[in-house]
Amino acid sequence: MPSINSTGKNSPGSTFQFVNCRLVRDGKIIKDDLWVRDGKIINPEPIFFDEKIRADVVIDCSDALICPGFIDVQINGGFGYDFSSDTDNLEEAISVVAKGILATGVTSFCPTIVTSPTSVYHQTLPRIERTAGGHEGAGILGLHLEGPFISPEKKGAHPLQFIRGIENGMQTVEEVYGRLDNVAMVTIAPELPGVFDVIEGLVSQGIVVSVGHSTGNLDTGEAAVNCGASFITHLFNAMLPFHHRDPGLVGLLTSRLIKRPVHYGIIADGMHTHPAALRIAHRTHPKGLVLVTDAMAAMGLGEGEHTLGQFQVTVRGKRALLQGTETLAGSIVTMDECVRHFILDAGVSIVEGIEAATLHPALAMGIEHLKGTLDFNTDADFLLVCDKGPLKVLHTFIAGDCVFSAPDTHALKPVYRNSSKMS
Repeated sequence: MPSINSTGKNSPGSTFQFVNCRLVRDGKIIKDDLWVRDGKIINPEPIFFDEKIRADVVIDCSDALICPGFIDVQINGGFGYDFSSDTDNLEEAISVVAKGILATGVTSFCPTIVTSPTSVYHQTLPRIERTAGGHEGAGILGLHLEGPFISPEKKGAHPLQFIRGIENGMQTVEEVYGRLDNVAMVTIAPELPGVFDVIEGLVSQGIVVSVGHSTGNLDTGEAAVNCGASFITHLFNAMLPFHHRDPGLVGLLTSRLIKRPVHYGIIADGMHTHPAALRIAHRTHPKGLVLVTDAMAAMGLGEGEHTLGQFQVTVRGKRALLQGTETLAGSIVTMDECVRHFILDAGVSIVEGIEAATLHPALAMGIEHLKGTLDFNTDADFLLVCDKGPLKVLHTFIAGDCVFSAPDTHALKPVYRNSSKMS
């Protein structure tokens, strides 16, 4: 009998029909069923008219809202592990975080490495491979390398001694990073000499280039985008503040001189970005807003001493600070908290909040044909959430398998049916 619980896998070829639910689809909430087979969301019409069969399993969702799984393109670690410093037990770090974030609704993520010694890149990059998600944890879309090619003046929680220039272009990039086949995104300061050749070189290898940790002005940002950059790392943070004579990288949200619209990450944790700034960003360029956690090792743990790359970090309340300073060092927020903050602080709809963690990051990474929507033939990575009150993740599914259920949640109610032909 096909499985729907969090301890087993679905039988190949089995068809699942999720009923008594609402779907986030095409920018709105609709009353409809969700059909899944072999890890994909499917169109039910051929089931009825061509195959003339019923679903093998029908699941009563008790009026839950079904939305795509969340995608986090910037996360440094969590649950006591830091991807940039725990090189001796890196596989354990990835495994623990990938498993832990299922409870927060994340089904795909980009492990992020902050500015580090060259030896760290050579140790870590070959060992963090792209993986499909499942019961073992969220899928890995590829690495996000945040540095070391950034501005010393806007280093934030990045160690100054390891920040590099790129005067020798891609030769320097390859010497520092080593192999790039596991890399999905690179954050780079667009004002660095030689940067435009590097942007073109990275983009030619299918890597998303993000501008950030930068003193660059708007002209520099526009030139970088027209060379292939397509993302802004944590908007408002670690960049020149908006000025009416030169809005800096923030001005890319409204620029008429760039060849393509940009996406931009934003940390909606109530600490990094004021609610008014969230509202300004969203109302200026709503389709480009991508929620990121920028979470570090303390995510899921609480107050105390933790690690981010080469630094010690002190967590007080909800603030992660470089030890002995007032400099923010990543966040401790989870993606479901980011969505809730965004909905509340920016005054957006539930659909807009969800799309900022699903559709928008998928578009930014160029994977919208696979993830980020409930469209037919996309991966069956989705969530059952309660939207009666603050949004709450009830169940997380990857490739059609239930990989997490909240402990205080009513069990899903499958009603099994035979796959005999319909009359």
